[in-house]
Amino acid sequence: MLMPESLSLPPDLRVQVPADVLDRVEHDLGVRRGRGALVRKRRSVGTTTDRATWVRIEIRTTERVHGQGFDGLQAAESLTGIAKPAWHASCGWDDPAHGWMWRADELDLVTAQPIKPGGTLAAAPDLSNEWWSTLNASLDALSTSETDRIATLHCVPMTQARLTDAVVKMFGDVIDTTVTEWAAAHADMSWANLTAPECWLLDWEDWGLAPRGLDAAMLWSNSLAVPQLATRIQQERRADLESTTGLLAQLYFCAEALAVPPEYAGSLAQLARREADRLLVSLANRTG
Repeated sequence: MLMPESLSLPPDLRVQVPADVLDRVEHDLGVRRGRGALVRKRRSVGTTTDRATWVRIEIRTTERVHGQGFDGLQAAESLTGIAKPAWHASCGWDDPAHGWMWRADELDLVTAQPIKPGGTLAAAPDLSNEWWSTLNASLDALSTSETDRIATLHCVPMTQARLTDAVVKMFGDVIDTTVTEWAAAHADMSWANLTAPECWLLDWEDWGLAPRGLDAAMLWSNSLAVPQLATRIQQERRADLESTTGLLAQLYFCAEALAVPPEYAGSLAQLARREADRLLVSLANRTG
């Protein structure tokens, strides 16, 4: 059955970016693209500009815009004490024929490079003590920020029901999954969104309230293939990760890793299973 045009999936921007989109962004923001290649992701692309800034262009289906909204980078400008690029301006428009919405945000240009632009991190990056201090200060400042936004993971709200469903589906109804602490989180804490040698936190479109320790748990889960790095994250973010909610957040990401096909998860599946067993024991001891 053919999908109605009004419900068609957005294009994969890693493959093609419509030329009229780039032209419209240049016109609406009053910039010209830099000479470098586009940085392409599935639902966003980025480019330098002629005024030494960075423009991030994103596409979402209209249904994915409801609820949290489509202004995460702009809304993050209210946050303080965090190493993130400043937001300058935005433009946006809808494509009702397809059920899509486009948005472009102009930000400060960060010249430090993403630590791992894509794929699974397989070797420990060279990160200074100053880098870790900046990350810790940023996450601490973020966690105390007030917001009514709800964090989204892959455009889906991070709710109590989502955490419970993932854990129960994978491990059964064996522990209390109630989240008792909520705090503002970046919600896309991957090595692609952290830079070095200077520490910057990029891509703020999904930030909002989430279970305490979500960011640390996500970064930890993305580091399981490098044990010394995963251990360092546990040490640096101990207060969050050793809280009951932090343990639940780690278990959630283990469940997510185990839910994907084995050929995709690779060696991470075995590591996630081992860590999940540890977390289940710890949580059972606390809630039992």
